[in-house]
Amino acid sequence: MCGIHGIYRFDGLSVEPGTLTAMGDRTRHRGPDDEGSHLDGPCGIGMRRLSIIDLAGGHQPLSNVDETLWLVCNGEIYNFRELRQELQGKGYHFKTGSDCEVLLHLYDAEGDDFVLRLNGMFDFALWDARRRRLLIGRDRLGVKPLYVLQDSRRLAFATEAKALLGLPGVSAELDRGVIADYLHLGYVAAPGCIFKGIRKLPPATLLAVESGQVREWRYWRLPERLTQGLSEGEWAGRVRSQLEESVRMQMVSDVPIGAFLSGGVDSSAVVACMARHSEQPIRTYAIGFAGGEAEALYNELPYARRVAELFSTRHREILVRPDVVALLPKLLWHMDEPLSDTAFITTFLVSEFARQDVKVILSGVGGDELFGGYRRYLGGHYGRRYSRLPEWLRRSASFAAGRLPADRHTGFLNTLRLAKGFLASAEMTADERYRSYLQVLDRQGVAALLLEPGAVATDPLARAFAAAGNEDELNRMFAVDAETQLPDDLLLLTDKMSMAVSLECRVPLLDHELVELAAGMPAQIKVRDGRLKHLFKASLADLLPDDILNRKKRGFGTPMGAWLKRELAPLLRRLLAAEVVSTRGLFRQSMVEQLISDHEANRIDGTDILLALMNLEIWSRIYLDRRDPGDVADELKGYVA
Repeated sequence: MCGIHGIYRFDGLSVEPGTLTAMGDRTRHRGPDDEGSHLDGPCGIGMRRLSIIDLAGGHQPLSNVDETLWLVCNGEIYNFRELRQELQGKGYHFKTGSDCEVLLHLYDAEGDDFVLRLNGMFDFALWDARRRRLLIGRDRLGVKPLYVLQDSRRLAFATEAKALLGLPGVSAELDRGVIADYLHLGYVAAPGCIFKGIRKLPPATLLAVESGQVREWRYWRLPERLTQGLSEGEWAGRVRSQLEESVRMQMVSDVPIGAFLSGGVDSSAVVACMARHSEQPIRTYAIGFAGGEAEALYNELPYARRVAELFSTRHREILVRPDVVALLPKLLWHMDEPLSDTAFITTFLVSEFARQDVKVILSGVGGDELFGGYRRYLGGHYGRRYSRLPEWLRRSASFAAGRLPADRHTGFLNTLRLAKGFLASAEMTADERYRSYLQVLDRQGVAALLLEPGAVATDPLARAFAAAGNEDELNRMFAVDAETQLPDDLLLLTDKMSMAVSLECRVPLLDHELVELAAGMPAQIKVRDGRLKHLFKASLADLLPDDILNRKKRGFGTPMGAWLKRELAPLLRRLLAAEVVSTRGLFRQSMVEQLISDHEANRIDGTDILLALMNLEIWSRIYLDRRDPGDVADELKGYVA
């Protein structure tokens, strides 16, 4: 695990060593154990290393025996032992015990298709000195991020965007063309990026530079064909077998390893499988919030404790009341891009806690997408029942829904919020209903909020739906999730927040073979009679108790909406004050004020859009105004003092 970076110069001039060093210095947190670079005329590649496998011999860049191929790789290759044995049988000689060295020889043996043989999470850069060719790529699901900058002189890449901002002639500028999408979804979807002139390489994508020409292509997509004819028992057996294998493979490490444990189905399944494949007790880490009713709603420690006791783990938990004001500038610097998902705060805190003991952690991220775990996946199920109601009753329900409060921070109010959202979308098409559940602010609201509503939005959801050919409604949503929210929100924050404390986070539920299996599963197997994750739970029936399998779902976030009405209200008002909004020149102040007042009055749950606006302003002070995150934090503390 590390951070990689590099440059290819189209003008043929040599890459300056100091430029590569400066790029690496900006991502030192990703790899505090080692650094290295290789320069060959117009191409230079470098890395910062967090040593996980072959601690002594895994220095990068790696090269083949005759030093015609050079590689830097961020991530882990879980099937490297099998690939290594195969390649040695073909006469290839290995210089290290590193998992990443297999990429060099596999590329030599099979060309660009070598990437299809890899099971892992990665981004990499490979310099083929014989062909004077640079090849960079990203793993299938986008677990590891990769940013690209291309102009007339060069193509540069890095695991984090901040490494590109230090290049000569490059400065941080806001790409106004992505702001509409950011406000709509709460994150910037690939290939977009908040920085003008920088883009994200999409998941499962390779990019080659040869003879001054750039070519980019997709090497893998989710399978669209459903597998029919299997019984529920057969599906459960296949899922369980693949899950066990994925967890077993991802436990390989030469350093201490642990697991995040929330007590939800996904993290509990990972811990249960880890316990079956370990002779030593598994280390587990959980986080909860101290405070009142709103905080208690996000406190999952009793469930985590139940699972820890069941599998005799070495369990540690932390109860926090985070200093959000101090944290936000620091975390947004690490994120590179602003977002509205409060899970980035929780993920950082539990990562920081776990890093006291371990360098590698396993997480349950991805299970809800694969197996139908989100409430939005029930929209069609309840929509079909709703459509059978008499028209007068539907009109009455819709009228009543408009007057329901919108607040998520008590159990009762959250139920009303969900009912309000369902009734508002019940008459929509499946695609638009999905959009209504995911959006931070609807497109009409975005247009009203922007001073320049004519700014073209790329609409990543429409693009993803157009590419999702599956007629199965649930699996269409899965395909869209895999193209948008999963890589560009959940996986991005998981990577950035864990690597902020030099912790490698692995996601065994996103093993591509398990993902392909889930993509072929018919909707009626995944979700049955309104029961989310029906098949996945069935596959775990002999492993986890009913009170864990059937507990109410709770997101891995914070009670931010309640905080914005209480202790963070002064911060909200100061960050979105008229003079601040006017200076940035992006938004209509009247609409900002309306959003704040509607949230405070519970007319809307404005948590996500208000946090999106706040985080964009904090991000702007750090990156656009070029201020130190600590200085910005001190300023924000003054707002709430």
